[in-house]
Amino acid sequence: MSTDALAPPAPPVPVRMLTFRAVATGATLGALLSVCNVYSGLKIGWGFNMSIVAALLSFGFWGALSRAFGTPTWTIQENNINQTGASAAASISSAGLVSAVPALTMLDGYAWTWPKLVVWVLCCSLLGVGVALVFRRQMLIVDRLPFASGVVTATTLQEMYAKGAEGMARVKALLAGAAIAAAWKVTVTLTHLKPGGLGWLGFKAREGGALAQAGASGVTAHNLTFAFDPSLLMVGAGALIGLRSGLSMLLGAVVSWGFIGHWLLESGRAAPGPKADAMWNKGIGEWLIWPGVSLLVASSLLSLAFSLPQFLRAFRRSDAADAAASAADDPCAPVPTRWLWAGIAVVTVAVMVNGNALFGMSPLIGLAAVLLTSVLAIVALRVSGETNVTPVGPMGKVTQLSFAVLDPGNVSTNLMAANVTGGSASQAGDMMHDLKTGHILGTSARAQAISQTIGVVAGALAGAAIYLVIVPDPRGMLMTAEWAAPAVAQWKAVAEVFRDGLDKLPAESLTAMVVGAVVGVVLTLAEKFSPARLRRFIPSPSAFGIAVLIPAYISGAFFIGAVLGLAVQRFFASWSTRFLMVAASGMIAGESLTGAVDAVITVVQGLSATGR
Repeated sequence: MSTDALAPPAPPVPVRMLTFRAVATGATLGALLSVCNVYSGLKIGWGFNMSIVAALLSFGFWGALSRAFGTPTWTIQENNINQTGASAAASISSAGLVSAVPALTMLDGYAWTWPKLVVWVLCCSLLGVGVALVFRRQMLIVDRLPFASGVVTATTLQEMYAKGAEGMARVKALLAGAAIAAAWKVTVTLTHLKPGGLGWLGFKAREGGALAQAGASGVTAHNLTFAFDPSLLMVGAGALIGLRSGLSMLLGAVVSWGFIGHWLLESGRAAPGPKADAMWNKGIGEWLIWPGVSLLVASSLLSLAFSLPQFLRAFRRSDAADAAASAADDPCAPVPTRWLWAGIAVVTVAVMVNGNALFGMSPLIGLAAVLLTSVLAIVALRVSGETNVTPVGPMGKVTQLSFAVLDPGNVSTNLMAANVTGGSASQAGDMMHDLKTGHILGTSARAQAISQTIGVVAGALAGAAIYLVIVPDPRGMLMTAEWAAPAVAQWKAVAEVFRDGLDKLPAESLTAMVVGAVVGVVLTLAEKFSPARLRRFIPSPSAFGIAVLIPAYISGAFFIGAVLGLAVQRFFASWSTRFLMVAASGMIAGESLTGAVDAVITVVQGLSATGR
């Protein structure tokens, strides 16, 4: 990383910045892209940073209007305001829409309405915006943390505006990826093409085993959810995560769905499905949830423990460093402190009032959630600044554990109080990376705060709506082959353990949880302490753990995407550097938007058929 990118920026040049079109473009693109992250989050448990996608789309749109109608030039500062709001809106899925929100419905039947969901998501996200702004000066000006994604976004914007033709070429690559993925998704939908191709590979049922007793002659790789998946979203995501993560997911799928899945069927711990040529993911998946969640939680919490130095540094201020960070080092018009504390006070009251009104949560529990969030968000920001990874999952699990002690047995408190922390940490991390971009480009932090706030509102309105439309029945639709929803599985499983106790778990799943936790710890330790030359050969604990929770064909598609991405990098290095990331992002956006539209059409047709 260039040291120039981390140096204090030059005073901002007076150009158009906080314009109506910049804020409106960010809110509109963000609302659209929030659909992508809700869709992909429920499908595969991943959301994607949409900053560069939003910057490229707006660059192409306003550039075309300028050439056609002579509209004012779309400035780099306007584009930064745009991507700030768009990324905030797009990341709204992490405020519980693909985790705690459906988990609550699945556990106790909670019926969300659109106004309730919008209000709650806003409470969680706006708290994160406020926390990021409070710690902006400490993280960016005093400690000068890298926040690498923010640097990448700033660099991309600078390159786009230095070489306009290159920017348009990337826009075309993005749109081409989206168009190809959308067209292919339509084809798959119309032809009813499903994952398949490995029904010939299998094993005969063991004589006297549970499979034979159930009347099954054997089990195929397809029964164990191994297949070729016609999804360019998965392939594009695999190209983005890289070969190590792709291999880790394939290994996790083979170990869990292959070997353990076969053992579960033969031992009678999971039952075969009704059709010999079908995927038997339900019984296998319900058992694998426990070791998979245990692996991810153990790995996440151990990684958080390794962040203890960052935690301590977050609360240790250096007077000398603070004095050195004078106003000259921060020309970006920071938000006045009194505004920040007033805003956080309002959001705190909103969390307390709405937590009580919506879930019967004690106002004191709501206050405790905000206070715990403020502490843990500092850790999340520090870790995100130094490693480029915001530990949303660990933050949520720590809060679930905390409220299992403060309000034992209460599922609503356990999930929704933890959701405050998880959603706030995610939005704070997103905001801080955008503020880093603004710090480099000389953008007003006050203008970014306004755009971020409006973006959060747009994302909440759109994200809540698309969630309720495409998943009208979380209990019947989620944690299935169609909607794997691994984040939902994690939050639901942890809440169940705290509510029911370990003695209510399925047979032998406690042993599996212990084994999963050990595997998570071992992989995390190996990743942490292995020499750099060996680290790339160690499976990623997070990727391995996710593969345990999702059908194997999804992991296989990620692996194929990772291999294709590596091949493109190896044989077309120049093209890869310029276009691979944006083309892969376009594929994700194209399939997500098309899939969401298809889901909406299906729901509307269902309502029409029933006369509702």
